[in-house]
Amino acid sequence: MAAERLVVIGGDAAGMSAASQARRLKGPDELAITAFERGHFTSYSACGIPYWVGGDVEQRDDLIARTPEEHRARGIDLRTRTEVTEIDVAGQRVRTLDRDSGETSWTGFDKLVIATGARPVRPALPGMDAPGVHGVQTLDDGQALLDTLDRAKGRRAVVVGAGYIGVEMAEAMLKHGFEVTVLNRGRQPMATLDPDMGRLVHEAMDGLGITTVNGAAVTAIRTGADGRVSAVETDGASYPADVVVLGIGVEPETTLARAVGLPLGPHGGLLTDLSLRVAGHDNIWAGGDCVEVLDLVAGRTRHIALGTHANKHGQIIGSNVGGGYGTFPGVVGTAVSKVCDLEIARTGLREKDARAVGLRFVTATIESTGRAGYYPGARPMTVKMLAEYRTGRLLGVQIVGRDGAAKRVDTAAVALTARMTVEQITSLDLGYAPPFSPVWDPVLVAARKTVTALREAGTA
Repeated sequence: MAAERLVVIGGDAAGMSAASQARRLKGPDELAITAFERGHFTSYSACGIPYWVGGDVEQRDDLIARTPEEHRARGIDLRTRTEVTEIDVAGQRVRTLDRDSGETSWTGFDKLVIATGARPVRPALPGMDAPGVHGVQTLDDGQALLDTLDRAKGRRAVVVGAGYIGVEMAEAMLKHGFEVTVLNRGRQPMATLDPDMGRLVHEAMDGLGITTVNGAAVTAIRTGADGRVSAVETDGASYPADVVVLGIGVEPETTLARAVGLPLGPHGGLLTDLSLRVAGHDNIWAGGDCVEVLDLVAGRTRHIALGTHANKHGQIIGSNVGGGYGTFPGVVGTAVSKVCDLEIARTGLREKDARAVGLRFVTATIESTGRAGYYPGARPMTVKMLAEYRTGRLLGVQIVGRDGAAKRVDTAAVALTARMTVEQITSLDLGYAPPFSPVWDPVLVAARKTVTALREAGTA
């Protein structure tokens, strides 16, 4: 009996985790696995690219968890520099293009995994494709940016966008000795936070010497006589630039899926069931940055491009393809980042998210420290908490500070998953010692203040 044929599109976290897990469960005689990756690299940390570009990570290869050769040694037919250009769902085959030779061919499958990831948002504006304008999503992208930095004649960098990618790349440019300007369309940096918390990020960026311009909508990229980028234009000003980094965010790379009518959600990502099987297709799975996932707090699907989810998706898909069983229940929207020594964290809903799904809520914001106030090195930390009106259920937490601020959000993420009330949170038995926390941890202080806010609103 011939082995089943599994084809995987995409050679990074979700795709190769799926392939590897399926191979653990079934040998080559039972399951033949072919994986296609259009770039040079596999199984790498895209989230680590800003830190490699900025010099915190010394070598590109430090970001690679498993090379193509290592995957091949484990019985996976991995073909790099090979792009899938078409999916024939009815015929159960994919068309591929060898990006070096230009040759095309068809490969049949019994089971298909779509792990095509995400692509940087690149607005259709004049000059966006000019040399010196970079999106940063893959290792190839990171290498291209480093090459540009090495060749740049001037030292002026403009980062378009002030989300996670934008602030991380602003720091990376600063470390390369560039004068950095961040152009942000929103009211404050980090639109994943409420504006009052984003203001803290803005103040910290100013203190680092990064110029942040809010309310700045880019209209064009201007080029010089040599055809390379020379400035970024907005409605009200022009900002000279020797390099431009796009930090606007990413969107699901679902071009192939859209072309064949696979189901997409409101954010453009593939829709799956809990087993990550594409809705309506028994032999097709999808995971990673190309899918939408259920937000357990809001009760809606959303698109979140994070390696944590992608690796989990791959493990679950590989188990299901390989004869095991697994499900992905959803997320609460936890994310952390930093700009220099400022740590930024959020989980759950922002105020506008809660309003969008019809939730009434109260908020509380506190200032504390990450260590006992008398312990050397204690530094300020701001925590904002949202709770549902009447029930007191935790809805979201945002933390901005230093000294261990970011990972404190994990306490809130667990509480959100468990649907705890803020009053229940006040009784959590969290670790305490002066070098690590005040007697009342900042998360607990925020929960206590939120309970008070609920009582004052007449709901608790």
